[in-house]
Amino acid sequence: MNRPSEKFELIYEIAQDPENTFSIKQLCELNHVSRSGYYSWIHSLEAKAAKEAQDRADFDLILQAFLEHGRKKGARQIYMVLQHMEPPVTFNLKKIRRLCRKYGLECPIRKANPYRRMAKAMRTDSVSDNLVECRFEEFGPRKILLTDITYIPYDGKFAYLSTIMDAFTKQILAYEISDNLKVDFVLETIHKLFSNHGDELNTDTIIHSDQGCHYTSVQFRELVKNKKLRQSMSRKGNCWDNAPQESFFGHMKDEIREKLKECSHYEEVKALLDEQIRYYNTERYQWKLAKLSPNEYYQYVTTQEYPIQAQDGGKTSNGR
Repeated sequence: MNRPSEKFELIYEIAQDPENTFSIKQLCELNHVSRSGYYSWIHSLEAKAAKEAQDRADFDLILQAFLEHGRKKGARQIYMVLQHMEPPVTFNLKKIRRLCRKYGLECPIRKANPYRRMAKAMRTDSVSDNLVECRFEEFGPRKILLTDITYIPYDGKFAYLSTIMDAFTKQILAYEISDNLKVDFVLETIHKLFSNHGDELNTDTIIHSDQGCHYTSVQFRELVKNKKLRQSMSRKGNCWDNAPQESFFGHMKDEIREKLKECSHYEEVKALLDEQIRYYNTERYQWKLAKLSPNEYYQYVTTQEYPIQAQDGGKTSNGR
Protein backbone atom coordinates (compact mmCIF):
# COMPACT_ATOMS: atom_id res chain seq x y z
CA MET A 1 0.00 0.00 0.00
CA ASN A 2 2.23 2.79 -1.31
CA ARG A 3 -0.18 5.26 -2.87
CA PRO A 4 -1.38 8.04 -0.52
CA SER A 5 -4.96 7.62 -1.78
CA GLU A 6 -4.97 3.99 -0.61
CA LYS A 7 -3.71 5.05 2.84
CA PHE A 8 -6.31 7.83 3.03
CA GLU A 9 -9.03 5.35 2.16
CA LEU A 10 -7.83 2.99 4.91
CA ILE A 11 -7.75 5.83 7.44
CA TYR A 12 -11.27 6.85 6.42
CA GLU A 13 -12.60 3.30 6.87
CA ILE A 14 -10.97 2.95 10.30
CA ALA A 15 -12.23 6.36 11.40
CA GLN A 16 -15.80 5.34 10.52
CA ASP A 17 -15.56 2.20 12.68
CA PRO A 18 -17.50 2.80 15.95
CA GLU A 19 -14.92 0.78 17.87
CA ASN A 20 -11.97 2.86 16.66
CA THR A 21 -10.03 4.58 19.46
CA PHE A 22 -7.42 6.35 17.30
CA SER A 23 -7.64 10.01 16.35
CA ILE A 24 -7.19 11.18 12.76
CA LYS A 25 -3.80 12.63 13.77
CA GLN A 26 -2.64 9.27 15.16
CA LEU A 27 -3.89 7.34 12.11
CA CYS A 28 -2.06 9.70 9.79
CA GLU A 29 1.16 9.35 11.78
CA LEU A 30 0.89 5.55 11.76
CA ASN A 31 0.47 5.59 7.98
CA HIS A 32 3.16 8.25 7.39
CA VAL A 33 0.84 10.74 5.66
CA SER A 34 0.03 14.33 6.53
CA ARG A 35 -3.22 15.24 8.22
CA SER A 36 -3.70 18.15 5.76
CA GLY A 37 -3.30 15.72 2.87
CA TYR A 38 -5.97 13.47 4.37
CA TYR A 39 -8.43 16.32 4.78
CA SER A 40 -7.75 17.49 1.19
CA TRP A 41 -8.55 13.96 0.06
CA ILE A 42 -11.80 14.03 2.09
CA HIS A 43 -12.79 17.35 0.52
CA SER A 44 -12.07 15.98 -2.96
CA LEU A 45 -14.36 13.03 -2.20
CA GLU A 46 -17.10 15.43 -1.18
CA ALA A 47 -16.59 17.48 -4.33
CA LYS A 48 -16.73 14.34 -6.48
CA ALA A 49 -19.89 13.21 -4.72
CA ALA A 50 -21.47 16.62 -5.25
CA LYS A 51 -20.49 16.60 -8.93
CA GLU A 52 -21.86 13.08 -9.33
CA ALA A 53 -25.15 14.14 -7.71
CA GLN A 54 -25.35 17.18 -10.00
CA ASP A 55 -24.60 15.05 -13.08
CA ARG A 56 -27.33 12.63 -12.04
CA ALA A 57 -29.85 15.44 -11.56
CA ASP A 58 -28.91 17.00 -14.91
CA PHE A 59 -29.13 13.62 -16.64
CA ASP A 60 -32.62 13.10 -15.23
CA LEU A 61 -33.68 16.27 -17.08
CA ILE A 62 -31.93 15.07 -20.24
CA LEU A 63 -33.67 11.70 -19.98
CA GLN A 64 -37.02 13.46 -19.51
CA ALA A 65 -36.42 15.45 -22.70
CA PHE A 66 -35.15 12.35 -24.53
CA LEU A 67 -38.37 10.45 -23.78
CA GLU A 68 -40.83 13.33 -24.17
CA HIS A 69 -43.82 12.41 -26.33
CA GLY A 70 -42.51 8.83 -26.52
CA ARG A 71 -40.02 9.74 -29.23
CA LYS A 72 -36.28 9.17 -28.79
CA LYS A 73 -34.15 12.17 -29.67
CA GLY A 74 -30.62 13.22 -30.57
CA ALA A 75 -28.54 15.79 -28.69
CA ARG A 76 -29.86 18.78 -30.63
CA GLN A 77 -33.49 17.77 -30.15
CA ILE A 78 -32.80 17.26 -26.43
CA TYR A 79 -31.22 20.74 -26.25
CA MET A 80 -34.28 22.34 -27.83
CA VAL A 81 -36.80 20.44 -25.69
CA LEU A 82 -34.92 21.59 -22.58
CA GLN A 83 -35.05 25.18 -23.86
CA HIS A 84 -38.83 24.90 -24.15
CA MET A 85 -39.31 23.68 -20.58
CA GLU A 86 -40.78 25.94 -17.90
CA PRO A 87 -38.49 27.40 -16.76
CA PRO A 88 -36.06 26.91 -19.68
CA VAL A 89 -33.08 24.63 -19.03
CA THR A 90 -29.84 25.49 -20.83
CA PHE A 91 -27.25 22.74 -21.28
CA ASN A 92 -24.73 23.00 -24.09
CA LEU A 93 -24.45 20.15 -26.60
CA LYS A 94 -21.08 19.05 -25.22
CA LYS A 95 -22.60 18.51 -21.77
CA ILE A 96 -25.63 16.67 -23.15
CA ARG A 97 -23.42 14.31 -25.15
CA ARG A 98 -21.05 13.78 -22.20
CA LEU A 99 -23.86 12.81 -19.85
CA CYS A 100 -25.47 10.58 -22.45
CA ARG A 101 -22.16 8.72 -22.84
CA LYS A 102 -21.61 8.59 -19.08
CA TYR A 103 -24.99 7.01 -18.36
CA GLY A 104 -25.17 4.87 -21.49
CA LEU A 105 -28.03 6.70 -23.22
CA GLU A 106 -27.82 5.97 -26.94
CA CYS A 107 -29.58 8.26 -29.37
CA PRO A 108 -31.16 6.67 -32.46
CA ILE A 109 -29.14 6.71 -35.68
CA ARG A 110 -31.05 7.18 -38.88
CA LYS A 111 -30.84 4.30 -41.31
CA ALA A 112 -31.52 4.26 -45.02
CA ASN A 113 -35.21 3.98 -45.78
CA PRO A 114 -35.84 0.37 -46.90
CA TYR A 115 -38.93 1.28 -48.84
CA ARG A 116 -38.66 2.49 -52.42
CA ARG A 117 -40.43 5.62 -53.47
CA MET A 118 -43.50 5.18 -55.65
CA ALA A 119 -42.78 4.62 -59.35
CA LYS A 120 -42.47 7.86 -61.31
CA ALA A 121 -44.32 8.50 -64.53
CA MET A 122 -42.27 8.65 -67.72
CA ARG A 123 -41.26 12.15 -68.77
CA THR A 124 -43.98 13.68 -70.94
CA ASP A 125 -45.06 17.08 -72.18
CA SER A 126 -46.92 17.43 -68.86
CA VAL A 127 -43.69 17.93 -66.94
CA SER A 128 -43.24 21.47 -65.61
CA ASP A 129 -39.96 23.36 -65.47
CA ASN A 130 -37.94 23.34 -62.26
CA LEU A 131 -38.61 26.86 -60.99
CA VAL A 132 -37.20 26.24 -57.52
CA GLU A 133 -33.71 24.85 -58.30
CA CYS A 134 -33.10 24.03 -54.62
CA ARG A 135 -33.63 27.67 -53.55
CA PHE A 136 -35.90 26.56 -50.74
CA GLU A 137 -35.34 29.42 -48.30
CA GLU A 138 -34.57 32.47 -50.45
CA PHE A 139 -38.04 33.93 -50.77
CA GLY A 140 -39.57 33.77 -47.29
CA PRO A 141 -42.66 31.95 -45.98
CA ARG A 142 -45.51 30.79 -48.23
CA LYS A 143 -43.51 31.32 -51.42
CA ILE A 144 -42.15 27.79 -52.08
CA LEU A 145 -44.44 24.89 -51.21
CA LEU A 146 -43.15 21.33 -51.52
CA THR A 147 -45.46 18.36 -52.01
CA ASP A 148 -44.87 14.62 -52.14
CA ILE A 149 -46.30 11.19 -51.30
CA THR A 150 -44.80 8.48 -49.12
CA TYR A 151 -45.69 4.90 -48.22
CA ILE A 152 -46.43 4.03 -44.58
CA PRO A 153 -45.98 0.24 -44.10
CA TYR A 154 -47.91 -1.51 -41.33
CA ASP A 155 -49.02 -5.08 -40.64
CA GLY A 156 -48.14 -6.23 -44.18
CA LYS A 157 -50.18 -3.40 -45.74
CA PHE A 158 -49.61 0.23 -46.75
CA ALA A 159 -51.18 3.57 -46.01
CA TYR A 160 -50.22 6.60 -48.09
CA LEU A 161 -49.45 10.12 -46.93
CA SER A 162 -49.60 13.24 -49.12
CA THR A 163 -48.16 16.43 -47.63
CA ILE A 164 -47.54 20.06 -48.54
CA MET A 165 -44.62 21.74 -46.75
CA ASP A 166 -43.60 25.39 -46.59
CA ALA A 167 -39.96 25.17 -47.69
CA PHE A 168 -38.99 28.23 -45.61
CA THR A 169 -40.68 27.48 -42.28
CA LYS A 170 -40.77 23.67 -42.73
CA GLN A 171 -44.42 23.63 -41.60
CA ILE A 172 -46.71 20.92 -42.90
CA LEU A 173 -49.50 23.18 -44.16
CA ALA A 174 -51.78 20.40 -45.39
CA TYR A 175 -51.82 16.63 -45.51
CA GLU A 176 -54.08 13.78 -46.49
CA ILE A 177 -53.91 10.10 -45.57
CA SER A 178 -55.32 7.37 -47.80
CA ASP A 179 -55.53 3.59 -48.00
CA ASN A 180 -55.03 3.73 -51.80
CA LEU A 181 -53.05 5.66 -54.40
CA LYS A 182 -55.92 7.17 -56.36
CA VAL A 183 -55.24 10.73 -57.42
CA ASP A 184 -58.16 12.06 -55.36
CA PHE A 185 -56.22 12.18 -52.07
CA VAL A 186 -53.50 14.34 -53.64
CA LEU A 187 -56.17 16.73 -54.93
CA GLU A 188 -57.72 16.83 -51.47
CA THR A 189 -54.35 17.95 -50.06
CA ILE A 190 -54.53 21.03 -52.29
CA HIS A 191 -58.11 21.74 -51.19
CA LYS A 192 -57.02 21.52 -47.53
CA LEU A 193 -54.12 23.87 -48.22
CA PHE A 194 -56.49 26.56 -49.46
CA SER A 195 -59.04 25.87 -46.75
CA ASN A 196 -56.41 26.40 -44.01
CA HIS A 197 -53.94 28.85 -45.57
CA GLY A 198 -55.52 30.26 -48.73
CA ASP A 199 -55.34 33.85 -47.49
CA GLU A 200 -51.57 33.50 -47.00
CA LEU A 201 -50.89 32.50 -50.63
CA ASN A 202 -50.66 34.61 -53.78
CA THR A 203 -49.97 34.27 -57.49
CA ASP A 204 -46.19 34.19 -56.83
CA THR A 205 -46.51 31.02 -54.73
CA ILE A 206 -44.88 27.98 -56.31
CA ILE A 207 -45.94 24.40 -55.63
CA HIS A 208 -43.05 22.03 -56.32
CA SER A 209 -43.22 18.24 -56.72
CA ASP A 210 -41.47 15.35 -58.38
CA GLN A 211 -42.56 14.03 -61.76
CA GLY A 212 -44.86 11.37 -60.30
CA CYS A 213 -48.04 10.44 -62.14
CA HIS A 214 -50.23 12.25 -59.59
CA TYR A 215 -48.55 15.57 -60.28
CA THR A 216 -48.49 15.21 -64.07
CA SER A 217 -52.17 14.19 -64.13
CA VAL A 218 -54.68 16.44 -65.86
CA GLN A 219 -56.73 16.76 -62.67
CA PHE A 220 -53.81 17.98 -60.57
CA ARG A 221 -52.48 20.41 -63.15
CA GLU A 222 -55.91 21.93 -63.73
CA LEU A 223 -56.52 22.31 -60.00
CA VAL A 224 -53.18 24.07 -59.49
CA LYS A 225 -53.92 26.35 -62.42
CA ASN A 226 -57.42 27.17 -61.12
CA LYS A 227 -55.94 27.99 -57.70
CA LYS A 228 -53.51 30.38 -59.45
CA LEU A 229 -50.38 28.62 -58.17
CA ARG A 230 -47.22 28.24 -60.25
CA GLN A 231 -46.28 24.60 -60.81
CA SER A 232 -42.68 23.39 -60.63
CA MET A 233 -41.14 19.91 -60.83
CA SER A 234 -37.86 18.31 -59.81
CA ARG A 235 -35.44 16.88 -62.30
CA LYS A 236 -36.22 13.25 -62.92
CA GLY A 237 -34.77 10.95 -60.26
CA ASN A 238 -33.12 13.82 -58.33
CA CYS A 239 -34.13 13.64 -54.64
CA TRP A 240 -32.11 16.79 -53.79
CA ASP A 241 -34.63 18.90 -55.71
CA ASN A 242 -37.18 18.15 -52.96
CA ALA A 243 -34.74 17.56 -50.09
CA PRO A 244 -36.69 19.16 -47.17
CA GLN A 245 -39.75 17.05 -47.95
CA GLU A 246 -37.64 13.88 -48.25
CA SER A 247 -35.95 14.70 -44.94
CA PHE A 248 -39.31 15.15 -43.22
CA PHE A 249 -40.51 11.74 -44.40
CA GLY A 250 -37.26 10.07 -43.32
CA HIS A 251 -37.27 11.51 -39.80
CA MET A 252 -40.99 10.89 -39.39
CA LYS A 253 -40.65 7.20 -40.27
CA ASP A 254 -37.74 6.83 -37.86
CA GLU A 255 -39.77 8.36 -35.06
CA ILE A 256 -42.95 6.32 -35.56
CA ARG A 257 -41.33 3.01 -36.55
CA GLU A 258 -41.84 1.30 -33.19
CA LYS A 259 -45.41 2.56 -32.82
CA LEU A 260 -46.26 1.39 -36.35
CA LYS A 261 -45.43 -2.15 -35.27
CA GLU A 262 -48.38 -1.96 -32.90
CA CYS A 263 -50.83 -0.90 -35.66
CA SER A 264 -52.95 -3.53 -37.37
CA HIS A 265 -55.76 -1.31 -38.73
CA TYR A 266 -55.77 1.68 -41.08
CA GLU A 267 -57.57 3.88 -38.54
CA GLU A 268 -54.78 3.27 -36.02
CA VAL A 269 -52.19 4.38 -38.58
CA LYS A 270 -54.25 7.45 -39.43
CA ALA A 271 -54.48 8.44 -35.76
CA LEU A 272 -50.72 7.94 -35.35
CA LEU A 273 -49.95 10.14 -38.37
CA ASP A 274 -52.38 12.84 -37.21
CA GLU A 275 -50.60 13.00 -33.86
CA GLN A 276 -47.13 12.87 -35.43
CA ILE A 277 -47.82 15.82 -37.72
CA ARG A 278 -49.37 17.81 -34.86
CA TYR A 279 -46.26 17.09 -32.79
CA TYR A 280 -43.94 17.97 -35.71
CA ASN A 281 -45.56 21.34 -36.38
CA THR A 282 -45.89 22.43 -32.75
CA GLU A 283 -43.27 20.65 -30.65
CA ARG A 284 -40.51 19.16 -32.81
CA TYR A 285 -37.87 21.85 -32.51
CA GLN A 286 -35.33 22.27 -35.31
CA TRP A 287 -31.81 23.59 -34.89
CA LYS A 288 -31.89 25.53 -38.17
CA LEU A 289 -35.22 27.13 -37.33
CA ALA A 290 -33.69 29.24 -34.53
CA LYS A 291 -34.23 26.20 -32.26
CA LEU A 292 -38.02 26.54 -32.59
CA SER A 293 -40.80 24.33 -33.88
CA PRO A 294 -42.04 25.08 -37.44
CA ASN A 295 -45.18 26.85 -36.17
CA GLU A 296 -43.15 28.88 -33.66
CA TYR A 297 -40.67 29.79 -36.38
CA TYR A 298 -43.43 31.07 -38.67
CA GLN A 299 -44.70 33.30 -35.86
CA TYR A 300 -41.16 34.48 -35.18
CA VAL A 301 -40.35 35.46 -38.79
CA THR A 302 -43.72 37.17 -39.25
CA THR A 303 -43.79 39.06 -35.92
CA GLN A 304 -40.04 39.29 -35.11
CA GLU A 305 -40.87 38.23 -31.52
CA TYR A 306 -38.74 35.34 -30.28
CA PRO A 307 -40.89 33.06 -28.09
CA ILE A 308 -38.25 31.65 -25.70
CA GLN A 309 -37.12 33.73 -22.74
CA ALA A 310 -33.70 33.05 -21.20
CA GLN A 311 -33.49 32.21 -17.49
CA ASP A 312 -32.04 35.63 -16.71
CA GLY A 313 -35.08 37.29 -18.27
CA GLY A 314 -33.38 38.28 -21.52
CA LYS A 315 -33.87 36.91 -24.99
CA THR A 316 -31.97 33.77 -25.93
CA SER A 317 -29.77 33.66 -28.99
CA ASN A 318 -31.99 33.36 -32.04
CA GLY A 319 -29.50 33.12 -34.88
CA ARG A 320 -30.42 30.60 -37.60
